[in-house]
Amino acid sequence: MFILLLSAAIAPGLALLSYFYLRNQMDTEPRRTLLQSFIYGAIITFPILFIQFVLKEEQAFSSVFFSNVIFTSTIEEFFKWLVIFAVILKHVEFDDPYDGILYGAAVSLGFATVENVIYLVSFGIDQAFMRAFLPVSSHALFGVVMGYYYGKGKFSTEGIQKKYIFLALLAPVILHISYNSILMMKEYFLYAMLPFMFFLWWFALRKVKQAHEHLVEHLSRMNGH
Repeated sequence: MFILLLSAAIAPGLALLSYFYLRNQMDTEPRRTLLQSFIYGAIITFPILFIQFVLKEEQAFSSVFFSNVIFTSTIEEFFKWLVIFAVILKHVEFDDPYDGILYGAAVSLGFATVENVIYLVSFGIDQAFMRAFLPVSSHALFGVVMGYYYGKGKFSTEGIQKKYIFLALLAPVILHISYNSILMMKEYFLYAMLPFMFFLWWFALRKVKQAHEHLVEHLSRMNGH
């Protein structure tokens, strides 16, 4: 039973990471580096959960909305952003704009997978489908958006690089706050969540398409065309 539960918790994250990996038709990113990014994302789950636990126990926030929506969204996206900024951005294998998509998705899915394992172990496998459809896929898409702006920033001129690196944090934070705000609607949340998830998929896949276009431009410049 535990193996089944663990498989149900891990499978959505790996499936989504494989999806974005296979969409990269122009180049193949080293799987080892992607796995390392996934592991970094998994590791940051624990300090994030610890900080959230301590602040909840200390009743640091008087507002439930601020605690569950603003703070939670911001700290989770900040830690993902920080991992990419501190460890991955200068990596020698981050060598084209689409790599940002892959690394952003890998870090986010590492976090989402560990979070999913903890949740399903605590509450049971009955929630596996809904968890795959909502939290895991939304984290993947937040990561895609974050990675898009990192990829855009890394290969932009120095003057506008900082703007894209900042957007790599701001855009997923706004999307995550929107997602968590909808969850607070309780029994009515599905009426807002379904159109939001359609929008999120459309927005993220648009970024994937744009990253491919930037990759083609980047390769043309590298080849001197």
